[in-house]
Amino acid sequence: MSAIAVVGYAHQTNFELVEAWRALGIDARLIPPADALSELAAGDLALGRLDVLPTLDGVEPGLQVLEWLELNGVTVLNSARTLLAAHDKLLTDAHLTAAGVAHPPAMLAESADDVRLLPFPYVVKPRFGSWGRDVYRCRTTAEREACLAVLGTRSWFRADGAIVQELLPSQGYDLRVIVAGGTVVGAAERVARAGEWRTNISLGGSLRKAWPSPEDFRLAIAAAAAVGGDVLGVDLFQTLHGRTVLEVNGAVEFDRRYSLPDSDVYAAVAEALQVGPGPLAAVEPA
Repeated sequence: MSAIAVVGYAHQTNFELVEAWRALGIDARLIPPADALSELAAGDLALGRLDVLPTLDGVEPGLQVLEWLELNGVTVLNSARTLLAAHDKLLTDAHLTAAGVAHPPAMLAESADDVRLLPFPYVVKPRFGSWGRDVYRCRTTAEREACLAVLGTRSWFRADGAIVQELLPSQGYDLRVIVAGGTVVGAAERVARAGEWRTNISLGGSLRKAWPSPEDFRLAIAAAAAVGGDVLGVDLFQTLHGRTVLEVNGAVEFDRRYSLPDSDVYAAVAEALQVGPGPLAAVEPA
């Protein structure tokens, strides 16, 4: 039996991941960062699953713990460096650009004046964002001023500024791909609820089965490799020029609905990470 510790907090995906792995015969447990240094030792295996803060102004406490674990000889998947590169959208942009991975370029707007100088249309979002919260389309002066009125009340904007990207034409859905160990292990299309342009499930979106193409496999794997991730979510969007990366998520939320045909996403993640009592089905790109 293999053993792996998920270092993170009491989030639904973390619970379900550990429960599913234990059902497969894997000695998996969820350990909060505050306990990780006392419970893990050299030779142990840990998976970092720290998300962004609910306040959208950074990452959950524990990045330094992951660094200390590595220094103490623990093998850490999704290291502190990876999680920061995935959660900080400015760093994500730098990594994707350096790797030549298609994505809408990002710029940092540190003040309302920076935002007002930009030509329409564009998207404004938190530098450490998730769940579709505080993400705004700016297509007109009225939309921009409404966005800035909200940003003026946000502590994350005062602390970190905002990320501004090109507004891609809304098609009502995107493709979330789960990448583990350099392999695509799951995917699903996220469909925006009626009247909403953002596809986040937390905003009422829904999931439907997806059949990723070889292009989807290659792009998602390249994006995960660009930030050095071991288990990541990569959100892809179809443009007139092909797929592009919208987001990279270091603590991606997923469940069995993301399983690919003839596979179980939890088992596939375990196999891709080379933990588990026996062969577990993962899917290779065509």
